[in-house]
Amino acid sequence: MSSTLKTADPAEAVKGPGRWLALGVLVLAVLLVAVDATVLGLATPYISEDLKPTGSQLLWIGDIYSFVIAGLLVSMGSLGDRIGRKRILLYGATAFGALSVLNAYATTPELMILARALLGVAGATLMPATLALIRNLFHDPRERSLAVGIWGATASAGTAIGPILGGFLLEHFWWGSVFLINLPVMAVLVAVGVKLLPESRTPHPGPWDLTSVVLSLAGMVGVVYAVKEAATHGPGPAALAAGLLGAGALYGFIRRQLTLPAPLLDMRLFRHRGFSGAVLADLLTILGLSGLVFFLSQYLQLVQGRRPFEAGLAELPAAIGAVAAGLAAGRAARRFSVRSVVAGGLAAVGLALAALTVLDRSTGYPLLGAALLVVGLGAGFSFTVTADVILSSVPREQAGAASAVSETAYELGAALGIAVLGSIVTGVYRGFTGPAGTPAEAHESLGGAVEAASHLPAHTAGAMLDAARQSFVDGLTLAAGVGAAVLLAAAVAAWFLLRGQRLEDTAEHP
Repeated sequence: MSSTLKTADPAEAVKGPGRWLALGVLVLAVLLVAVDATVLGLATPYISEDLKPTGSQLLWIGDIYSFVIAGLLVSMGSLGDRIGRKRILLYGATAFGALSVLNAYATTPELMILARALLGVAGATLMPATLALIRNLFHDPRERSLAVGIWGATASAGTAIGPILGGFLLEHFWWGSVFLINLPVMAVLVAVGVKLLPESRTPHPGPWDLTSVVLSLAGMVGVVYAVKEAATHGPGPAALAAGLLGAGALYGFIRRQLTLPAPLLDMRLFRHRGFSGAVLADLLTILGLSGLVFFLSQYLQLVQGRRPFEAGLAELPAAIGAVAAGLAAGRAARRFSVRSVVAGGLAAVGLALAALTVLDRSTGYPLLGAALLVVGLGAGFSFTVTADVILSSVPREQAGAASAVSETAYELGAALGIAVLGSIVTGVYRGFTGPAGTPAEAHESLGGAVEAASHLPAHTAGAMLDAARQSFVDGLTLAAGVGAAVLLAAAVAAWFLLRGQRLEDTAEHP
């Protein structure tokens, strides 16, 4: 298989088993990102204890990665279309590994936030490139559906491997070790990818417009920051200013794309109802899930007292469900319909989240494990089919931009979910009433309360922790209810927007 394939002549890349070996390299990049995303939740209590961030700083540590990556995905997807998707993937993976070291050795909350932001820059190069290369490697629709299913299943497997491996590391090493596990994956990806991955790019892409890059970044970061500030502190001058700046920048970005002869993002893609419906479904799904997922590890460890490795195993059913559903999603969508599979999957996730509104401090694992399994199954079906719809809705030369839009919806949903649902948890938590002598830092985060308790008399510490844990659970169940409402609304929207949408059955002829 050639290592310098052009989009104009892709036939060479789709002959023989080489494309499946290349897919194996691509899923390593997905694994890299998925593992990194999941281990952060497990490490949060240890980061809180060591770096002592405020509640606001802890949220920034959790969502700055998503802020930056959401702002740069479209730009990086377009850059990959221009300079080569293989090239940007390998450069991005190398940078991702190097910046993981900076995350591991951060010594202050401010440095940790900066390290996460830089990691977002590198991460923005990875996901659009992997999906775009799948679009160019697999021209038979059924093979592409299977490849996308494997791609999604690997991401789900990463969410399982991350907590288990991270939990083992946290029990034996310091919290920074959970970021260093990126290094061997990155090394294998780069070493093997250089030899196996074909290159693909748009034949006549036009210049990469830096003004559009700046407008996209400023717009996405401004809007998401405004939502975060409003959710955390209520509407105020800072939130209003950031929101207006972000909205203005996004308006300028859209106007500029409509006038450029070679835009970073072809806005005409959104005229395709299936494309727009799939993107919206992804955004709402992640918005409803991410805030809850971010705090679930804290619930398992700091409320129920599970060890990190045990907490990682407790989250395994979600990944198992997602892997199984991802591999079967393409066949299910062809047998039934796209909208039935997507809407049904989203409704299942919404009902599972609704079940979690009855959580309390002593809830047994059967309820939690069953709910997580249903979440994984529903999300696996939905995400796999929407990714396939997005890829099949556009020509191969626009695969990078389309993939970037899909991933932008994912990351924007994650940022908004952590900002909004996370702020609900934090807001309810801060209202707890502790005994006399409760220090102020105990109200910043549950991790802060656990740390403060170690310096208090046993009676005071016990009463404070009881109140703090109950307040945290109250916030978590409220966030689960809001997330359930968002997912059920997304299911209704998908049912109407994806009406008549079908997955392709006929192979493309390049």
